[in-house]
Amino acid sequence: MTDKTGRRMDNTTTDFPVRVPLATVPLGIWGSLQAGRRNVLELIPEIATRKPILSGTTGKRWHMVMDPQALRHVLRDGVEDYPKSLVTKLILEPAIGNSMFVAEGADWHWQRRTAAPVFTHRNIAALAPVMTAAADRASARFAAASGRAIDAFDEMVAATFEVISDVTFSGGEGFDRAGVHRAIETYISQTAKLSVLDILGAPGWVPRPGRMFSGPALRQMKQMANGAIDQARHRPKTGIPDLLDLLLAGEDPNSGRKMNPDELRDNLLTFIVAGHETTALTLAWSLYLCAFDPKVQDAAREEAQAALGDRAATAADLPALPLIRRIVDEALRLYPPAAFLARTARKTDTLCGREVRPGDTVILPIYALHRHHDQWQNPDAFDPDRFIDPKAVPRFAYLPFGDGPRICIGASFALQEAVIILATLLARFRYALIPGKAPKPVMILTLRPEGGVWLKVDPA
Repeated sequence: MTDKTGRRMDNTTTDFPVRVPLATVPLGIWGSLQAGRRNVLELIPEIATRKPILSGTTGKRWHMVMDPQALRHVLRDGVEDYPKSLVTKLILEPAIGNSMFVAEGADWHWQRRTAAPVFTHRNIAALAPVMTAAADRASARFAAASGRAIDAFDEMVAATFEVISDVTFSGGEGFDRAGVHRAIETYISQTAKLSVLDILGAPGWVPRPGRMFSGPALRQMKQMANGAIDQARHRPKTGIPDLLDLLLAGEDPNSGRKMNPDELRDNLLTFIVAGHETTALTLAWSLYLCAFDPKVQDAAREEAQAALGDRAATAADLPALPLIRRIVDEALRLYPPAAFLARTARKTDTLCGREVRPGDTVILPIYALHRHHDQWQNPDAFDPDRFIDPKAVPRFAYLPFGDGPRICIGASFALQEAVIILATLLARFRYALIPGKAPKPVMILTLRPEGGVWLKVDPA
């Protein structure tokens, strides 16, 4: 049964929000290269949304795993046997070195122990006023654009970059915010696309031509980060410590080891890159989904206005915003920022009855997992209510932040920020889709809306 808008009364829809066109025929090496450079997610066969595992050879042996129990094995029980893939390291190491996002084994363990106190609940809650202030500034920009179209993705990138630079550099005095952002975008655009040598499984020492010209952007990023660290070492410590203060003070509780200048810089850059890009994407996709389903948007606005009145959201408001949190959760399901992960098997193993050999690539297609027909009812539909009971969601069927020992260290920070900003923006404005301007989900390092998320904004 449908209402006059064409939407079903049972909370499913007769149409779906934008999707990636998954492969319906074998691609081969040349087709894989073309698809991978266009959109990594187009390498996923459509049948991956209905099967527990797929295996093949495209240059080298690979296994695409969608079974929650097998994913649990890779991410938790056998995590040491499945390090991050060579391609992942080739893309990220030049920018963030051997930081905790890339490091393996003992190197990863001590860095993770050192950084863990940075992201305690207490520290994250203490940084919430920065998020509230960014929500207010974003609202002011939306108000200035009232009645016109805006690119919500650009606006959310601006908001989240304000947050990460303010919580990292205590206001960012002397920090070239725009310069760092330009350097990050340049690096991603030059290095994040697959090379034919990646597809063929060439060793890491073979140069990838498309990644040989990122030197200036890298140098700029690292110079700015080094300058910020030096400034932080010498500034007087007053008020609430920021993330850099906490990282500088951190030490491994087991060994007493502290991060050296290069380790500090690389982990700082990891926080900056990951700490704004992924949350900006989550917010942009959330606003798109609210515009896609006005009924959900209206309910969320009612919730936000009841909790907030005329003010911006704070950390204390989060318990009163369950629907808005569910919208964020559903946006992360439909458009997970890290939508395609890869690991390399270190030893012989078995996944879903398939033999895995040392050197095989094990692909974790989070995008397909989150739309798998065995795990989700009506998986391509936008339905925040599927998260009403978090215990009903199979743990290893929903992996926006990964899982196991290497689960994203900043997940709580990102969720707090997303709910604060989204609630504030929904309370104050209405959003409508613009015909002919639908975003296109394309993954280049992260799952981005190609062409932006263009919405018409009006006062609530």
